[in-house]
Amino acid sequence: MIGLGTVGTGVARILLEQKELLKTRTSLDFNLKTIVELDWSKDRNLDLSQVNCTTDADTLLEDPEINVVIETIGGYEPAFTFISKALKNRKHVVTANKALIATKGMELYKMAQENGVDFLFEASVGGGIPIIKSLREGLVANRFESIYGILNGTTNYILTKMHQKGLDFADALKGAQEKGFAEADPTLDISGGDAAHKLAILSTIASNSFIPFDKIYLEGITEITKLDISFAQSFGMTIKLLAIYKRSEEGVDLRVHPTLIDNSHLLAAVSNELNAIFVKGDFVGDTMFYGPGAGERPTASAIVSDIVDLSRDLLLQEGEKYCNRAISLTQNVRLIPIEDVKSRFYLRFMTLDKPGVLSKISGVLADNNISISSMVQLESHEKDNYVPIVLLTHEALEKSMEQALQKILKFDFVKDDFLRLRIFEE
Repeated sequence: MIGLGTVGTGVARILLEQKELLKTRTSLDFNLKTIVELDWSKDRNLDLSQVNCTTDADTLLEDPEINVVIETIGGYEPAFTFISKALKNRKHVVTANKALIATKGMELYKMAQENGVDFLFEASVGGGIPIIKSLREGLVANRFESIYGILNGTTNYILTKMHQKGLDFADALKGAQEKGFAEADPTLDISGGDAAHKLAILSTIASNSFIPFDKIYLEGITEITKLDISFAQSFGMTIKLLAIYKRSEEGVDLRVHPTLIDNSHLLAAVSNELNAIFVKGDFVGDTMFYGPGAGERPTASAIVSDIVDLSRDLLLQEGEKYCNRAISLTQNVRLIPIEDVKSRFYLRFMTLDKPGVLSKISGVLADNNISISSMVQLESHEKDNYVPIVLLTHEALEKSMEQALQKILKFDFVKDDFLRLRIFEE
């Protein structure tokens, strides 16, 4: 194994301390031979007396007795270099490195195929939720019509506390950091980037076509205020950061953004750091996967499940042929540009409290074929005489909404402080 941080420690703990349990359930003996780690000064409360502990990755990568390499260091480099060398040395690789898979996945998939080995990554999405195995095995008979859900525990924790305790974004983020649910630098999470990495992996499997991370439309949660949370609640809705995959005759619609969800939907009740993923297949219909999306134990559990699958496959090996699980990407799908997507919208403007404001805004929307379904305007209690106007629209094209917003924000009675959110509809 390369890396003995939080996740690596969890994997080592299972392989060393749950050895007899694994043998009882699989009839296999798992031998953790070598661990590569730069910092051995930390006490991890593990008995590593039977493990070769080193700082030299080549000790592991060049060892002919090692069949499987587990990568838990994360990031792009040196993880990519280590994984590439392992695959080229005909060693199977198990990883949880979502960022690397979402950006360099195509190269790694091809490398695994060319060298007749496996590259497995169940732990890269949903932590302990077996979503990748479900897509590739349990639901393999289906064409996937849609996949959507909450894929990031940090943002879900923040939004949960904003809803439940009336916190503003900054205070909710600080609380998440204090609880260990957010990094010191939370940018990747709150920008939606982490969820987009995971969506890229799921959509690649669902479409059988490599989906680059940078092709996914992305918005984060940093602009959401207590006021927006309050309005959402008044409409009987909850705001969640959703990752969305939808397949149609026109192509695949991929996006990550904060979304208003009706409180009657199961996703609205998914709270704190938990994840939930809905999958719709053409034969199975609707399915839901729910559980812890990150952390030492859930992620380690998923990594070990890949190790067990791989070990069982190796027992079937005959000559150079065995049950290879490496992904084969044979399709090319059209990605639908965001401007061609249709959505319902939540719009919040801060406007001067004077006659004619609402009629001018609604007029611009009407000129762009956008109709209003609901509207709320509050009285002014601010010194600057600005008031919030909130509109819910019927379904409209993204490009029409963008054109309308550009005109509305030029009015001298509208502040730049506005928010546009999509409203989720299955």
